[in-house]
Amino acid sequence: MANMKTKLVQIGNSKGVRIPKPLIEQSGLSEDIELILKDNEIILRSANGPRKDWEQAFKKMAERGDDQLLHPETAESPNNWDETEWTW
Repeated sequence: MANMKTKLVQIGNSKGVRIPKPLIEQSGLSEDIELILKDNEIILRSANGPRKDWEQAFKKMAERGDDQLLHPETAESPNNWDETEWTW
């Protein structure tokens, strides 16, 4: 873990922190980041979009044959929940 001191700088009505390039590269931060406040600490991390890398994961599953329905016999026909809860 790297520790480094820096100062807050004025940015308009806000304040900011300059992050040295080596820390950005080592942490893998991208242009969009998330700020998380937890236990009086601010955590920065890349803001990965929803479902990031899903396409690649699905391709790997298909290559392994691991993309089959768990219970294909029940997936083909509606059950009681389908009949009572859904409006078709």
